[in-house]
Amino acid sequence: MTLATGQLERLAIDTIRTLAIDGVQQANSGHPGAPMGMAPMAFTLWTRHLRHAPSNPAWPNRDRFVLSAGHASMLLYSLLYLTGYGVELDDLKQFRQWGSITPGHPEYGLTPGVEATTGPLGQGLANAVGMAIAERRLGFEFNRPGHEIVDHRTYVICSDGDLQEGVSAEASSIAGHQRLGKLIALYDDNHIQLDGPTAWAFSEDVLGRYAAYGWHTQRVEDGTDVEAIDRALDAAEADERPSMIAVRTHIGFGSPNKQDTQKAHGSPLGPDEVRLTKEAYGWDPDKTFFVPDDALQLFRRAIDQGRELVDRWEDRLAAYAEAFPDDAAELKRRLAGRLNPAWDDGLPVYEVGSEIATRNASQDAIQALAGPVPELFGGSADLSESNLTDVKANGPDHFEADHPGRNLRFGVREHGMGSITNGIEYHGGFLPYCATFLTFSDYMRGSVRLAALSELHVVYVWTHDSVGLGEDGPTHQPVEHYAALRAIPNLWFVRPGDANEAIAAWALAVERPALAGALSGPVALALTRQKLPTLPGTKEMAREGVRRGGYVLREAGGSSGAQEPQLILIGTGSELQLAFHAADQLERDGIPTRVVSLPCWERFEAQDQAYRDKVLPPSVTKRVSVEVGVSLGWERYVGSEGAIIGLDHFGASAPAGTIFKEFGFTVDRVADVGRRVVREGLHGRMKTLGSPHGEHPTLGDDDPGVDRTGSDDPGHD
Repeated sequence: MTLATGQLERLAIDTIRTLAIDGVQQANSGHPGAPMGMAPMAFTLWTRHLRHAPSNPAWPNRDRFVLSAGHASMLLYSLLYLTGYGVELDDLKQFRQWGSITPGHPEYGLTPGVEATTGPLGQGLANAVGMAIAERRLGFEFNRPGHEIVDHRTYVICSDGDLQEGVSAEASSIAGHQRLGKLIALYDDNHIQLDGPTAWAFSEDVLGRYAAYGWHTQRVEDGTDVEAIDRALDAAEADERPSMIAVRTHIGFGSPNKQDTQKAHGSPLGPDEVRLTKEAYGWDPDKTFFVPDDALQLFRRAIDQGRELVDRWEDRLAAYAEAFPDDAAELKRRLAGRLNPAWDDGLPVYEVGSEIATRNASQDAIQALAGPVPELFGGSADLSESNLTDVKANGPDHFEADHPGRNLRFGVREHGMGSITNGIEYHGGFLPYCATFLTFSDYMRGSVRLAALSELHVVYVWTHDSVGLGEDGPTHQPVEHYAALRAIPNLWFVRPGDANEAIAAWALAVERPALAGALSGPVALALTRQKLPTLPGTKEMAREGVRRGGYVLREAGGSSGAQEPQLILIGTGSELQLAFHAADQLERDGIPTRVVSLPCWERFEAQDQAYRDKVLPPSVTKRVSVEVGVSLGWERYVGSEGAIIGLDHFGASAPAGTIFKEFGFTVDRVADVGRRVVREGLHGRMKTLGSPHGEHPTLGDDDPGVDRTGSDDPGHD
């Protein structure tokens, strides 16, 4: 018997619901209620609007779909199975199980068709803003009259929790400002969250807020009305603004005892309620993971429709390549993520003795890379004049609603910035970067963690990396941040010690995906505000040394010839110079001293044991580390017979030179600790040296540890 259209659609929608119910019930874990309520809007979007190709999930011109409410993952997995993405029914039965491709929350790179790792609420919506920005920018670069090669939308389903998170507010504000008309969000307005009714914590006018952001807004009063949802999507697609459609749904739809209650949110319905719910749908309660043939055939139409979309696009691409062969070749390279062969030919080098802040060297690197790496695209959180991150080749070329330039202006929105940057990378075609002060990396930590988890190749330019920023004081001086960021798996945290190391750090960041045996992922550059002297040896050794995470910058014996070291000084960032010059004092005292630069622990730990032992010989147990941050973690390198010169307290407001002097980060102090480690055997007891109450020698104006710069850049209040 042939089903009427309405009956078939209801059958298909209930198939989504029952698959979600059964997946959560079998796992005895998960969130069934949201998929049950969202199913009609998801069905309408996926069968009537979403331009996608299940047999070619990576088709560049596909519409993107982001389930920002990642806890409703069984909704997405059910759709991916039903539409033919290669997710099988057995995968749904393995929901939340070891080794499955259907984890508790969607994970990018694991499941075909999953566009972003979501679950931490708000992130997916913010990622979608980045995807829409990337689509516009890529289209600006490559589309030509009569050849619209880049032309697609980004759709999101979000929840009340997504809209309560601050990161979504930051990103949504940017989306409205940029008038990202190809971004469309469906809000699952079910009036329930985990604790109970949303009214307990959330009474704002959501659509009023989004209208104030500059979004097009609509409301669908009945979340089961497919035609009303369809009309709302049509209207959204016709508007030049981003769109927010609030759809009044019912969590746990059809469950006799749990619909419209928090009991349907985060736990299985239970066997009895599953039976009652299926009976309410008119389904056989004894069948699990049942997919009616008519429903499957309806969804699987997407396979042939997707192939037709891809074929038509490839025909357009062929015509484009004939008319614009160079542009077509460049687009292909960009989408494949390959670097131009000569991408690093123009990177600068610096001579010994020149004094350059590593943030300024970073600026030089960005300008040098801008031409051969046109995919480099990013900006700063209202700190471009301090972070020095603008591409200046074409003057002040800002990305705006009516001008998709190269420099993004994120405003003071660090978390939104990080998540948008992730979205740009999810989209493809770019090497995105973003910037702020290192201390404000805390504000964007959630997005940084997800970039590392999802192996996203993004670059963080975090300047003002220590107490060396000076007068702004402890609120702006990162102390615990080095250790906190090194604790994130798969994040490469690089703290270069001079200008040549900063250039090498940028090179490492650019080429991370190409490094043999390395997972892709984010790279963080921690850069100084204050000028640093360019050290002997970095011009020749920094590129390879930073790539390997650590290297011998100065051999014991110095200019008199290499000797077996009696002591090793290990430094990062601005403190590398202290170690370098302290070694001169120690050599004069008859203590052969090696200086090791260790800018990136993660890369150093990835080297083979032979290389690590060559840099830090196990036989040399007298070691001192020097870093103006908390001492946590340095034990692995100094061992039981060494000492850690760290800063296990907050900073102070004063000129940078005064701060370093008062906290004991001086050449004389480092040399003194080195002597005591060798002669007295301190056994790690010096790690609290960086105390404002300790005994610290007074330095003259010629000491390399003194910051000679003034307050030459705007602050960040």
